[in-house]
Amino acid sequence: MAKKKMTKRQKRAKTEKAREKPTIEFCKKCGTILVPAKKGKSLALRCRRCGYEIKKQLRSLKIVEEKKGKKGVVILEKDVTLLPMTERECGKCGNRQAWYWLQQTRSADEPPTQFFRCTKCKGVWREYK
Repeated sequence: MAKKKMTKRQKRAKTEKAREKPTIEFCKKCGTILVPAKKGKSLALRCRRCGYEIKKQLRSLKIVEEKKGKKGVVILEKDVTLLPMTERECGKCGNRQAWYWLQQTRSADEPPTQFFRCTKCKGVWREYK
């Protein structure tokens, strides 16, 4: 079978059709993007915010929604504390080991506050120097 040759007009029409890009319509009242909505058997473009509608002949319609994948957080080990440890008695459970850290909670001319966290019950208390 021999292939039929395309005329110059047919080639031009094919290239113009390939170049056509879908256009986005915007609401004339509020400026929001118009989305397709079915009205019986016909399609219309409708504003979600104010309800403005344009009746248009749509040859083809393709809506693509891209969702970005969520990046998960990998937990290697639960409750890893990189604080120094000392011997202090917890007031809640009586455990004798606690993590500690220093934090400047008052003005700079006063000593820092020392916080403690129990290694057993995770209770937190502080001592002023």
